[in-house]
Amino acid sequence: MTSAGTREATADLLHSISDYSASYLKDPRTEHTGSAVDRSELRRRLAAPLPRTGTDGESVLNHLIAHGEPGLLHSGAPTFLGFVMGGAYPVAIATEWLTSVWDQCGALYATSPTASVVEEAVSRWLVTLFGLPSHTSVGITTGCAMANLTGLAAARHHVLADQGWDVERDGLIGAPAPSILVSRGCHVTVHRALRLLGLAGQVRPVDTDDQGRMCVRALEAELYRARGPLIVCGQVGNVDSGAIDPIAAICDLTHDRGGWVHLDAAFGMWAATSPQLRNRVTGIERADSWATDGHKWLNVPYDCGIAFCAHPVAHRAALRTSADYLTPAPDGGRDPVDFTPDMSRRARSLVLWATLRHLGTDGVAELIERCCTLARRLAEGLSAVSGITVVNDIVLNQVLVAFTPTADTTEAAHLEHLVSVLQRGPVGWASPTTWRGRPCLRLSVCNWQTTSAHIDACIDAIVSAHRTAGAPARTTTIEELV
Repeated sequence: MTSAGTREATADLLHSISDYSASYLKDPRTEHTGSAVDRSELRRRLAAPLPRTGTDGESVLNHLIAHGEPGLLHSGAPTFLGFVMGGAYPVAIATEWLTSVWDQCGALYATSPTASVVEEAVSRWLVTLFGLPSHTSVGITTGCAMANLTGLAAARHHVLADQGWDVERDGLIGAPAPSILVSRGCHVTVHRALRLLGLAGQVRPVDTDDQGRMCVRALEAELYRARGPLIVCGQVGNVDSGAIDPIAAICDLTHDRGGWVHLDAAFGMWAATSPQLRNRVTGIERADSWATDGHKWLNVPYDCGIAFCAHPVAHRAALRTSADYLTPAPDGGRDPVDFTPDMSRRARSLVLWATLRHLGTDGVAELIERCCTLARRLAEGLSAVSGITVVNDIVLNQVLVAFTPTADTTEAAHLEHLVSVLQRGPVGWASPTTWRGRPCLRLSVCNWQTTSAHIDACIDAIVSAHRTAGAPARTTTIEELV
């Protein structure tokens, strides 16, 4: 096929997908949060052995749509309350498509001048939005897991360099053993990042209160026992309760010992963008590194995370990449590849730029404040019902709920039934957790489309599931969904 023919074929496929996408986004079924397709059936339709001969693009897409769509989890629906998953603004969806059409490698200025300059702009915007020190360096990653790895790599470099050890050159064998204090119940990606950095054996948990906040006295006790280089990891938004660690006190105590404070702030960091909520994250600007997501509360499509570091030299030293064939940015400028673990990387800065430009500072604040208001409405509506207890303080967008069984059964069995009903129903998809040994339902409000009416519908669905005797859930087939 000639190059002109290839361009025409690509355009035809994009027109087909454009027509399908418009239809899909208008389809009322995308408001249905449940997905109950049998895994074996999906495998039969989508996981057959790869054939020897290829198939034309149109047929491939039609097959994927026909057999893949029924297995989608509509996490972008306004009544979806599971995990901490936002939706996607229309401008963000469109920019994601544009990003794929442009197909830019965002590693270097040389590989995409536009993506590089856009990333510089986005970095400045975000540092200002969050109220971080103006010199803070930024890396755009796949998500908060990689952002945590980035921030903690910078931390490892910095605290060992203070001891005269070059970890990038000499590795960890023989290095001074650091003390790493982590809030008990901290997100699993923090522990994984520390494991990947070779630091798992140095981690000691710090006790938390009934809301999941790090206890200052427990931190003081652990600091008294700590030896060597010091890293303390705190949380801005517990994944279950939304609780925020006492950031200012953590920074005071850690910095007094010459240590580094890293904050896992996957969603809670966005409270700093709101004049109304900023006081809930007091002291956030005093940390040394931060990790957050764009695909949660900012409502950009998957995937997008951001790492921040108040020590740009340590940040770049921990991640820097060099090779003779890599063309450096002109005038000694910034190359994105030096601030994240990825080299070949999608130009994620474009969707951040478009979404932030679309919302402006006021729009971002309004989104965060509205979701927190709706979370309080959700909590108030549920707590008014007999047998339902909201067990957390509603400080952000997370609502944690426990249930007293309405029949002769255990809390665990009651919750299992309730979750099964919600995850197969059209409204209020939610996921379970265990909080302080008690089975609970965790609810998160972070979709830009969610309204008071949606929250009221979710309350009705949860209350109905709570009051309904457990009945075996029937598996839905693909034919029934299509």
